[in-house]
Amino acid sequence: MASALARGWGDPVLATDSGSGRAAALAQELGGEALASNAELAERADLVVLAHKPAQLDEVAAEIAGTAKAVVSLLARVSLEQLAAAYPGTPVVRVEPNTPVQLRRGVSLLAEPADADLGTRAQELFERVGTVIRLPEKLLNAGAACTGVGPAYWALVAEAWIDAAVARGIPAPQASALVVETMAGSAELLRDRDFDTLAVRREVTSPGGTTARGLAALERGGLRGTFAEAMDSVVDS
Repeated sequence: MASALARGWGDPVLATDSGSGRAAALAQELGGEALASNAELAERADLVVLAHKPAQLDEVAAEIAGTAKAVVSLLARVSLEQLAAAYPGTPVVRVEPNTPVQLRRGVSLLAEPADADLGTRAQELFERVGTVIRLPEKLLNAGAACTGVGPAYWALVAEAWIDAAVARGIPAPQASALVVETMAGSAELLRDRDFDTLAVRREVTSPGGTTARGLAALERGGLRGTFAEAMDSVVDS
């Protein structure tokens, strides 16, 4: 996620890693520096973005707490309360972006922050790489079960749809273009209709027609129940 965000922002970076070499590769790609320590990064950066593993919260905080000027956490399921305890006296905010940020088409969830100024700053920063949705922190896990996993879900839906088209004789490259471009155009149509899914379905569906028969087959197959089960599996895990 750190690399996806950095590519979306397109700015020179100050970055560290645990020895993987990714920080150096990213700095070479975008400009900036791969620094030797988290402490040096915290001293030099105006804003520190935490993109390490959640289990490393205390380890990293021990290196930079008291030095970091402000902290944006991308750590899944690490609460603002935990962040404030790890970074006492430092403004902290919690954001959960998804991978399309690298194309500046991401969706980032912003937990309603205690520090309003940092919240505004974070919103402006993440709006550069897509849409920002503010939610009460208690809803962030459910929100991430829509956005964070969303690219994988849509990829699976596209794959199943493409396979169905190929089974009917359409060559795979054309089937892929048909499905993916239809998905992209449909998303734009839903946005244009103020996300009114029923209105978009009614525009396409004639009573007893082919679309109605296809929708009925998807309902019989348990599409709604499957998505509800997937939501529960992610949120309750």
